[in-house]
Amino acid sequence: MAAPFLTQDFHIRWSTLTPEHIESDIRAALEKAQANLDAVIDQDRGKMNFDTVVLGLDESTRELNESWCLVSHLDSLCNSPALREAYNKMLPEVSAFFAKIPLNEHLWDLFVTYSKTDEARHLDPVRKRALDESMEGFIQAGADLPPDKKKRVEEIEAELSQLTQKYSENVLDSTNKWELIIEDVERLKGLPQTALDAAKADALAKNLGTAEKPAYRFTLKAPSMIPVMEYVEDASIRRQVWEGSCSIGRGGEHDNTELVWKILRLRHEKAQIMGKANFADHVLAHRMAKNGQSALRFVTDLYERVKDAFERETIELQEFRADNAHQDVDLFEPWEVAFWSERQRKSKYDFDEEELRPYFPIDKVLSGMFQLAEKVFDLRITSREVVYVEPGKEAPANVSAQPGKSGPVEVWHPEVKFYEVRNEKGVHIGSFYADWHPRDSKRGGAWMNYLRMGVPPSGERDRRLHLGLICGNMTPPVDGKPALLTHDEVTTVFHEFGHLLHQLCGNVEIPSLNGVSVYWDFVELPSQLMENFCWERESLDLFARHHETGEPIPARLFKKLIAAKNYRSASDIMRQLAFGKLDLELHMHHATDEGADLDKLSRSILKGCLMQLKTEQPTMARRFGHLFSSPVGYAAGYYSYKWAEVLDADAFTRFQQEGVLNPAVGREFRDTILSKGNSEDPAKLFHDFMGRDPDAMALLVRAGLA
Repeated sequence: MAAPFLTQDFHIRWSTLTPEHIESDIRAALEKAQANLDAVIDQDRGKMNFDTVVLGLDESTRELNESWCLVSHLDSLCNSPALREAYNKMLPEVSAFFAKIPLNEHLWDLFVTYSKTDEARHLDPVRKRALDESMEGFIQAGADLPPDKKKRVEEIEAELSQLTQKYSENVLDSTNKWELIIEDVERLKGLPQTALDAAKADALAKNLGTAEKPAYRFTLKAPSMIPVMEYVEDASIRRQVWEGSCSIGRGGEHDNTELVWKILRLRHEKAQIMGKANFADHVLAHRMAKNGQSALRFVTDLYERVKDAFERETIELQEFRADNAHQDVDLFEPWEVAFWSERQRKSKYDFDEEELRPYFPIDKVLSGMFQLAEKVFDLRITSREVVYVEPGKEAPANVSAQPGKSGPVEVWHPEVKFYEVRNEKGVHIGSFYADWHPRDSKRGGAWMNYLRMGVPPSGERDRRLHLGLICGNMTPPVDGKPALLTHDEVTTVFHEFGHLLHQLCGNVEIPSLNGVSVYWDFVELPSQLMENFCWERESLDLFARHHETGEPIPARLFKKLIAAKNYRSASDIMRQLAFGKLDLELHMHHATDEGADLDKLSRSILKGCLMQLKTEQPTMARRFGHLFSSPVGYAAGYYSYKWAEVLDADAFTRFQQEGVLNPAVGREFRDTILSKGNSEDPAKLFHDFMGRDPDAMALLVRAGLA
């Protein structure tokens, strides 16, 4: 296929997307986008209107956005040396192109001139917001700057894109480099059978051990690492894994220390050029928090409310270990905390997370989640037949390219599934891919993204369908048995599905205001709201079924789950606040401390937020992908998880009061929040749903701290 990355097929032909096409295809997309932009700029000022100016700009780069999105997506999921090289070659050019758009003085003049026209003054509210948001984006990117400063901002953007990509590669490579092979199963006493089976299967897949004399392979990916830290009785093994996790992005060829300082310095320089005191003020000017100080105040206020409970939980855990290990009360080593926490939880609530695993086979979790989407949000989700074709190989003749056409849909890996989403009238509004298990070529964590931005039909224009994806690194299936998830993994699946619903339900006619294109501290509301359904009996009964018997979770086990729900909740909140505080402090007060000891600095910033330990832990900053693996990402915005948690805890009280599966409340949430994107101020959208402003107390009540 010529120019596969420029495909207009809705069902993407992944096997054609090979690294050798990236450079030529993206160059062609850049040229076309530039020609489109020139046409927008050179239009007859006497005939300009909203469609030719605001929508014209949106549309001018759509094909480039979509083709580059495919390249970035493959970089995250099918990383290989050839792909990485091609991606890195084009990354600076693509970044520089997008950085130049808001700095183009002729384009900015066009927007300013249009904004003064009679039509612009009388736009309907949504179009008016689109114009205002576009102009705000121009100003925030430096449209008002003199030429020399504009040029410097372009250089900074290009440099940031390369540095953050290198940071991300270092995290992936250092994670993949580490492994622990255990041949004596006796040393793994305490490890649950599911984790043992997975470690054995992983070793066999790497040609280690045999079926008769198995070896067990452990990695730093969450499904492998977490059970070791929580259950293995041999402290020396837990210590090795902890030391392995400390090596991510630290030391040797994959060290991220210098990159962290360079990224911070460049962001700070950019903020100063824009006339802001620091990067947090620059980024948050266009978010609910408005500036760094108010975000930091939010973090500090929550810290004050939970610190006594946090200290109490730490002392209780130290005393529990002292009693059970017959020793004096003492500080923990970092590799002891998860292990003793799990033991304390079991002792307090007679609850072991592993007991729940049999009730969460991934297929049942997904089908139950889709059922919930139908009951509560009036959506129908159906799977399509899929086919995996090796890159560069010929696909079957019957592969489907467009919706409505029969035949299987191509996917990028044999484990990937594909689904279609319809509304209550049976109208197809979008589709999505799902990819749930870890691989060496796949980055860690869980995420949602979109490959095509949909818009509803308008005037002459037909509906353009949303195309999204959800990915995770959940416990994989072993020996032909279903993948059995932990409750924690189930909430992660629901979280990412919440983001996906926000995208797929987006019903705003202006693409730049649609779907998840909302203020960053509002974007986590739908995702975190969905997590609540994983704790309610009514909703759990839709998907939590024993993989062998089909039985729902027994009442005694459900009671234990709920009783243990807020176990060490202050410590959990404090952990998130520590991430948010480190992020804000680095970007507000330490961005130019280049050469300072990053570990020592992190410790002083987080004094009081972290449990005191015998061995000091290296800073999270070297592997904190949320902050440093893209030019902006969650930088100066990590607080938004907790900010949105206040919103979701409060919003979910309506479901609790009016019915967890109440379709009227669900439909109202869909209509007032999910479908609205950024077409109105998020504070107003929340108010429309709740009839009042958010109440921060809801979060503390849910956490059992008020």
